[in-house]
Amino acid sequence: MFTKVLIANRGEIAVRILRACREIGLQTVAVYSEADRQALHVRYADEAYCIGEAPSRDSYLRIDKILDVARKSGAGAIHPGYGFLAERADFAQACLDEGIAFIGPKPSAIAAMGDKAVARETVSKAGVPVVPGTEGVGNLSDDELLALAPQIGFPLLIKATAGGGGKGMREVRSLEEMPSLLRSARREAEAAFGDGNVYLEKLIEGARHIEIQILADSFGNTIHLGERECSIQRRHQKLLEESPSPFVADDEAFRQKMGGVAVRAAEAVEYVNAGTIEFLVDADKNFYFLEMNTRLQVEHPVTELVTGVDIVREQIRIARGRQMRWKQEDIHMHGWAIEARVNAEDPYNNFMPSTGKLDHILLPTGPGVRVDTGVFSGFEITPYYDSLIAKLVVWGETRAEAILRLRRALEEYRVMGVRTNLPFHQKLVDSHRFMAGQYDTRFVEERFTPQYTQGQRQDAEIAAILATLVAHETQQQAANIVRRGARDTSNWKWLSRWERMHR
Repeated sequence: MFTKVLIANRGEIAVRILRACREIGLQTVAVYSEADRQALHVRYADEAYCIGEAPSRDSYLRIDKILDVARKSGAGAIHPGYGFLAERADFAQACLDEGIAFIGPKPSAIAAMGDKAVARETVSKAGVPVVPGTEGVGNLSDDELLALAPQIGFPLLIKATAGGGGKGMREVRSLEEMPSLLRSARREAEAAFGDGNVYLEKLIEGARHIEIQILADSFGNTIHLGERECSIQRRHQKLLEESPSPFVADDEAFRQKMGGVAVRAAEAVEYVNAGTIEFLVDADKNFYFLEMNTRLQVEHPVTELVTGVDIVREQIRIARGRQMRWKQEDIHMHGWAIEARVNAEDPYNNFMPSTGKLDHILLPTGPGVRVDTGVFSGFEITPYYDSLIAKLVVWGETRAEAILRLRRALEEYRVMGVRTNLPFHQKLVDSHRFMAGQYDTRFVEERFTPQYTQGQRQDAEIAAILATLVAHETQQQAANIVRRGARDTSNWKWLSRWERMHR
């Protein structure tokens, strides 16, 4: 039974895990790169150790350095968070070889489901429908993939087998453009996950991206926590998620059908701990297995808010060998939750990453508002890591109430020093199609047109400058203190006294 946990990650997810550990009463160990020396997760942890230079390949992807810190600190468990080493079977196995608990699934499950190509074959044998693609096991060369592509049919996706989050993913419309896209996808996958292997998958157009959160313990209990709608994406990177899905809504039979398939897929590899089964769903409610994320998802807070289950705490309890407190009949979805990812990127410049010092941050608060973040005023946003700086999560009794709260929270949110995608989210929640829940995975890029042109950017900058000047002037006026005169009464009374004295 471990009493100290090392968090092998950074940013908001490291802070989230640290808080869960603190609530349980566990000691915590943080690791950080030179770029994150002043990071929030370093301040929150009981102990913190530097593990290398800023690039992730020299720090957060170094298994040897992380295990060395675990040995030095006496940590009995490691939580990988998401990204980096979270879906590396060799890392999970290395932890177990050192006698350190890995807060996640078994290495065999990660190997089977973490490798997307193997996962497709595994769940297909279990009777789970899959999207057509390369079914072969192991690494396929570029020549082999180019030969298989016409058989699958265009358009298709190149996807990294070792990770998710849109990293190492490319959309291919023709065979001519495929070689260069293969090379760029492999480079990005290698940089993000340390593994450049990729596979091919048929692109189902007009589909929705809906995922099922599952939990499983070592006593043979596997449950699902309902669905999350993740169709608001750009370049295959999720931007906004909600639970339940407006497409599923009150169709409890369809929810349980998807949930049952997700549980069956997890049981096919004897899965333990938290995981997510992702599906593509067409307009006729036909759904296909997309992949399994053998880790904690970025968007897990929306499920926590509608089910009342603390997923991170359950992860830790399961890793400590305890039985889940929840059974499937205990899970009920109440209300509606929406999460907007706040990224340091410029929506007026093709969403290019924005770096620099965060001069000022004002977080929204109030009923039904939660902000998970790992930054603070004065923190430096560097180009070395993902652009996610915070997750704005709201809850309401209904979807309409959740949207109203999200709109209000976005108006209150202030970030100065770097550009963020907050203006994008503000425009999104005002979109009629979004409010009606009528969107798919292509909505942002094809149907939702923010109309961020250069001219509008200049207008927006002018408006922002004017608004800042007005706010500054108002603040200065409010700060002015009108001092009382040297006399003990008003000039009018002094004038009256003077007149009486000279009558």
